Amino acid sequence: MAFVAPVTLEGRHVLLSPMTRERAEALADALAAAAADGSMWESKVTTIPRPEKARAYVAQALAELDAGVSMPFVTIDRKSGRVVGTTRYMNIEAPHRRLEIGTTWIGKSFQRTAINAEAKYLMLKHAFETLSCIAVDLRTHEKNVQSRAAIE
Repeated sequence: MAFVAPVTLEGRHVLLSPMTRERAEALADALAAAAADGSMWESKVTTIPRPEKARAYVAQALAELDAGVSMPFVTIDRKSGRVVGTTRYMNIEAPHRRLEIGTTWIGKSFQRTAINAEAKYLMLKHAFETLSCIAVDLRTHEKNVQSRAAIE
């Protein structure tokens, strides 16, 4: 059995749904729309796909899932039901019960809402209480001031 298996994490404001091959095309379309909300790909401090590269982005995330080094989620606003971004468990080290949370981005219209904070809470709670992790790191680029402030 895998250390980190696909799971849906549900809060009051956000639903984190695991990326799957069966839904890859629909997820790519939804993530393309989320990235277009604020031209998110223009960021120099995080990797957000241009809308036309969303399929390759999802394919890479699923390849990491298959390799057992990542568990990618799509981030869904519960109120609207809309996909607003993505996040993942990454750099998974099962023997050490360690992982990172990163590769997170959210469309401009949903930034500075309860969505990201609740998503991180759900991921941390699941990592410590269900997966019995002994270490969880939050990863962001050192120059990503907005993300660093959110982590603080």
